[in-house]
Amino acid sequence: MVRFRVASALALMALLPSMASAQAAKTLEPSDFVGISFWLISMALVAATAFFFLETQRVAGKWKTSLTVSGLVTLVAATHYFYMREVWIATGSTPTVYRYIDWLITVPLLITEFHLILSAIGRASSGIFWRLIGSTTAMLVAGYVGEAGYVGVWPAFIVSMLFWIAVLYEIFMGEASKAAAGDAPASVQSAYKTMRLIVTFGWAVYPIGYFMGYLTGGNPADSMGMLNIVYNFADVVNKIAFGVIIWSVAVSETEGK
Repeated sequence: MVRFRVASALALMALLPSMASAQAAKTLEPSDFVGISFWLISMALVAATAFFFLETQRVAGKWKTSLTVSGLVTLVAATHYFYMREVWIATGSTPTVYRYIDWLITVPLLITEFHLILSAIGRASSGIFWRLIGSTTAMLVAGYVGEAGYVGVWPAFIVSMLFWIAVLYEIFMGEASKAAAGDAPASVQSAYKTMRLIVTFGWAVYPIGYFMGYLTGGNPADSMGMLNIVYNFADVVNKIAFGVIIWSVAVSETEGK
């Protein structure tokens, strides 16, 4: 009961930014599909947050940190989505600053899950952690300076892609990949491989959105709409689905399935 109240309170706290600005915000129009996507995803993130925090009581101790991190990812993302949707509905502009603040917190947390899942089977080194954190942070900073106009969009795009490739190398061919192989439980290996696919194909949606928003030379208004829809879709896969994978292996390992 106490845990339920804690999760409910956290979800309510995430709602406060939206409640505070509701009076000043414009009405969400039925034809505003970008705005609708912001609303749908923000609610999905709140629901995922409550779910992950509640499920920490179901899993073994070695998995609690991983599941808690998943809940923190969706909580931080939900809070930022409330602000982002208000910016979009009120101004029709891309909430670049809010989005990158969100990513600078949540993406390193997501990539930390690789380290945590390896820690749960006693095979994580500090080198894995710092290489993954360093590469993901540099990837995001490069993307931000391009979208914010500090440097050209093409150079920023190329640098960001190079750091993403560094992440992929680590999880497919580097120390992290080797640590997950061998005699690790089948459920852990399966979860690691699925997480790896999300970082490959799920994260690929972000450069696709960047390309469509800034590098096609199309109508700016249409490009920004598509950019935000693509980014929003990617966040569902890369934050909620990623956490569900962690939850699945944690429950499977705990219950001996």
